Amino acid sequence: MFKKMLFILFLTCALGLQASVTSPKTSQKSTSVDTDKTDFFNKASLDIDSNGKYKFISTVGTRAKWDDGISLLNFLDRYQIPQSLYYNLPVEDKELVAEIYAGANYYMLKDSSGKLIQAFIPISENAQIYINYSDGSYKLSIIPINYIVKDEVIALKVQHTPYQDLLDATGDKALAGEFISAYKNNVNFKKYIAKDDVLAVIYERKYRLGRQFGQPNIKIAMMETNKQPNYLINFHDKYYNLQGKEMTNFLLITPVKYRRISSKFSYGRRHPILGIIRPHYGVDFAANVGTPIHAAADGRVIFAGVKGGYGNVVEIAHNDGIKTLYAHMHKILTRAGRYVKQGTIIGTVGSTGLSTGPHLHFGVYKNGVPVDPLGRIKTARVELNKKQKAEFNKLAKKLKAELDSEVLKIDSSNLFMKKIVQNM
Repeated sequence: MFKKMLFILFLTCALGLQASVTSPKTSQKSTSVDTDKTDFFNKASLDIDSNGKYKFISTVGTRAKWDDGISLLNFLDRYQIPQSLYYNLPVEDKELVAEIYAGANYYMLKDSSGKLIQAFIPISENAQIYINYSDGSYKLSIIPINYIVKDEVIALKVQHTPYQDLLDATGDKALAGEFISAYKNNVNFKKYIAKDDVLAVIYERKYRLGRQFGQPNIKIAMMETNKQPNYLINFHDKYYNLQGKEMTNFLLITPVKYRRISSKFSYGRRHPILGIIRPHYGVDFAANVGTPIHAAADGRVIFAGVKGGYGNVVEIAHNDGIKTLYAHMHKILTRAGRYVKQGTIIGTVGSTGLSTGPHLHFGVYKNGVPVDPLGRIKTARVELNKKQKAEFNKLAKKLKAELDSEVLKIDSSNLFMKKIVQNM
């Protein structure tokens, strides 16, 4: 009787837990457990044996940070998991494994003896490595990360600086930094911002396991200068003013002379049956071995060495939270810590790591989030075409009306307001 009651309680918790962490935009089941809403993560897990019957596994849950310099192979070795789990992966998945980044929060379930039962290791905001032990063997796959997306609105009167006031009101350093980055090339904050000027933002925030996850996505922002509102609209990952003029100033050059683009950027799609995804966080430029590779913009080299399936890699940090990655190099011609100018030769094209032929895998990241490099490579701003302009105008009108309605709520007795709406 006790076991039956325990099973019912277990199943109730599991179903309730599943509902609490399912993305509101999809019906996908969560792959992890919400530790902030229940202790279930720290107590038990449910598995199905070879006869199709439920069985309990006593487990202990752990949240940890991924150490700098640790590879997936190191992780497998630490928990005595066969390294064939990695070596048997498709080439594309081996490349993705190299996207594990230092400081990432990952989650593990272990049994009472310390044996790893499950692990969820993020490689981006949208995808994670899933390792699980079942029926006597380990399996590894790349699966989506389920999260809740909330629209958050903040409107305030400037009392100190836009950055400090946003930080004080939200506690969100990433949001405050992105707001300043979006406006810094178009607004002189020291000269034109005065006390009681109004700023307002509608932005998306992802939540995973009850915690903020990833980077904020500003949908629309407004900053008063000389008591005149200046709006920025996020349209296809670039900022525009209300007239549809692009306000993004950070431009990249094509890093290599290439024969063709052999693979484009993709966030990947979930397989309808297997549940796996296969994103491609960069653009592959096919070129001859030895072709010079150039820094796409001014910046500081933060990594130069071997990085898993990416082979010989150089990473460069630039302004505005941009990072570029150059993979599969034949030779690395720079070193970590060196400042390089746009166009500086940093290496040559090769086929190191897990590569099917000589090419440059070029990745671009905004605040750690992979973005399409082809949307950042250009020599001049490109005007929106007729179809894009119509789409932009419709979006801008809607967002501006939403933001303006919140700004009207600000008065002399209410220096700031914040509202959170869960997307449905």
